[in-house]
Amino acid sequence: MKVLVTGAAGFIGMYVAQRLAQRGDTVVGIDNMNDYYAVRLKQDRLKVLEASAGFSFVYRDIADADALSRLFAGEKFDCVVHLAAQAGVRYSLSNPAAYIQSNLVGFGNMLESCRHHAVKHLVYASSSSVYGENAKMPFSEGDCVDHPLSLYAATKKSNELMAHSYSHLYRLPTTGLRFFTVYGPWGRPDMSPILFATAIMKNEPIRVFNHGQMQRDFTYIDDIVEGVIRTLDQPAQPDPAFDRTKPNPATSNAPYRIYNIGNHQPVALLTFIDTLEKALGKTAVKEMLPMQPGDVPATYADIEALQKAVGFAPSTSLDIGLARFADWFRTYYTPTFL
Repeated sequence: MKVLVTGAAGFIGMYVAQRLAQRGDTVVGIDNMNDYYAVRLKQDRLKVLEASAGFSFVYRDIADADALSRLFAGEKFDCVVHLAAQAGVRYSLSNPAAYIQSNLVGFGNMLESCRHHAVKHLVYASSSSVYGENAKMPFSEGDCVDHPLSLYAATKKSNELMAHSYSHLYRLPTTGLRFFTVYGPWGRPDMSPILFATAIMKNEPIRVFNHGQMQRDFTYIDDIVEGVIRTLDQPAQPDPAFDRTKPNPATSNAPYRIYNIGNHQPVALLTFIDTLEKALGKTAVKEMLPMQPGDVPATYADIEALQKAVGFAPSTSLDIGLARFADWFRTYYTPTFL
């Protein structure tokens, strides 16, 4: 296939593009290389991708509708994996405009380009953050997600609704994947693994919110990529069992699907820190803090639907995943860089 991967210089985007190229697909990656976090990290990810035969990169901002349309017209993509977005819950509190522009305007442009250029399947990143105030565990795709706790979460919920309208109106197959706390080598520096590891190695205190009373469904990057690829290869179909009197939010009589993609095994934050300490061989100094605005106390993915659909099952334990992360961290974040 010829596949467009947006956000190709991002954490998940790099791995997805690499995996697709390695299996023989022609992959075009795009990214606007914004400075939300260190551009150097994005550039270094692209250097890894440039070693993959069949991969090419185009600098592009998805908020530029005309430029995106020209790209689609010229390349004639079979499928799209849309991972570009303004990420981060806390950043959305101080920079809401960035989320409106990238996650709403940009996603609308992506849907329009897919519609007008006969794309066979659009797989896009949603987020576990859409569950918001929902306290029922584990989180199921059939749960109500009408109470987001951050603008970031609201934009991801909006993406799901926008996708459904295009699936319904134009029969565009769309699949949304609600990612649960992805970690691993080449991860985002605003996420806890790198924040914690950097502080530990510099003998600085790590900030532990909600006094450590948090749980996250930490999911290793290889497991995420496996789920993304399997989903891409099975375009969404109308659900023959869809009941309009009792509609399932995750399916439709249009070619539309929503899936959780997580480890299905929530881990206490203090357990995560303890495992990271062992992987780094160094003890953390902990600064206990109250809950941050926009955060949720726990995430826990029900992945039964994805398992039934594509046979997805995570296989990487936390100790193995963090050991691999720590090996990469020691190599990439040298003492002088820290």
